[in-house]
Amino acid sequence: MPNNRIYLDNAATSFPKPPTVIAAMKQYADHCGASAGRGAYAEAKLSAQVIRQCRERLNQFFNGQNPDHFIFTLNCTDALNLAIHGFLRPGDHAICIAMDHNSILRPLNYLSVHHDVSVTRIPADGRTGLVAPADIDAAVRPNTRLICVGHGSNVTGTVQPIRQMGTIARKHGIAFLVDAAQTAGHLPIDVQADGIDFLACPGHKGLLGPLGTGFLYIRPGREKELQPLRQGGTGSASEKDVQPDFMPDKFEAGSHNAIGISGLSAALDYLLSRGIHALAEHQRALCGTFIEGIDNVDGLKILGPQGVANRVAVFSVRIAGVAPLELASRLESEFGILTRAGLHCAPGAHATIGSDHPTVAAPEVGTTRLSFGAFNTLNEAQFAADALASIALGTPAATT
Repeated sequence: MPNNRIYLDNAATSFPKPPTVIAAMKQYADHCGASAGRGAYAEAKLSAQVIRQCRERLNQFFNGQNPDHFIFTLNCTDALNLAIHGFLRPGDHAICIAMDHNSILRPLNYLSVHHDVSVTRIPADGRTGLVAPADIDAAVRPNTRLICVGHGSNVTGTVQPIRQMGTIARKHGIAFLVDAAQTAGHLPIDVQADGIDFLACPGHKGLLGPLGTGFLYIRPGREKELQPLRQGGTGSASEKDVQPDFMPDKFEAGSHNAIGISGLSAALDYLLSRGIHALAEHQRALCGTFIEGIDNVDGLKILGPQGVANRVAVFSVRIAGVAPLELASRLESEFGILTRAGLHCAPGAHATIGSDHPTVAAPEVGTTRLSFGAFNTLNEAQFAADALASIALGTPAATT
């Protein structure tokens, strides 16, 4: 990407990646290239070692109980579908929250229409996007089987109190599914301390791996209640024409995206060396710089948490009289800042913050989203704030 371009769409996918990620994938392509479990030769064994090492790094990063309980998926959406479709049965009740992404809302809606699963969607505070854990507790029914929560909003950056929610789930003996698409790699997540039964993550966002990677963590014991969505070759128990029932093969039919997993493993090694608390502090500093930079600018508004608490560095903004898509276009053409405008596949979140319908002040729906990542600098956060202020106040465009 040219030096005069500033990438602020890390909520969609992170860019750039650590150089070691690209190097690991090239090393795999140049010197391995085999499919794990599909041969006894050295390269096939090396492929299996690469995949195993990635599981072990995931287990370390998230404090899992067993590396074999990290199931590789196509992405976070794939992982969420495995958890939701594989766990819920006709007659079950599920709880989700208004701030959830469509990757939770759509599978639940499908099951409610076609498979007699009832769903309760817990509202969130219109100013902060936060959900009160007590409201989840109050929504529990005798047939409640699953609580689904997006840890961080891809619209407002709101971070939900998942540890409190996990405690509620454990109290009732209900499975707890966390969508960490916007928080994994940015904030500490401890699947044991947070009471998480299923953790769904993309590999390509805050974890800094390549597109086409993701995983579902399954707490030991829950795999017995979870049905696989696919069956096929695993390279194991090949004498049987039924899917193996042991981990991780039960949920991993077909050849792995081994080259992508090699990149994800290198990314995890980078994150582990940098430290999640240092990464979280960097996120907090980016948030503080950006928020301070646009504070009290006439006509410019952040929707969602107004301070650095209870958020990651994902911001939805509106400028009076400037449509979201126009604002995104001007940020790119005048300042070289890359953002995303629209409804961001999260209609409930936009309904919560009031950006889902036109008003006199905001005649077009949606927001313009700026999302910062591990490689964005404080200078870039300040430049983005100055650019927004320039557009809002009608002052001449600055240069990078």
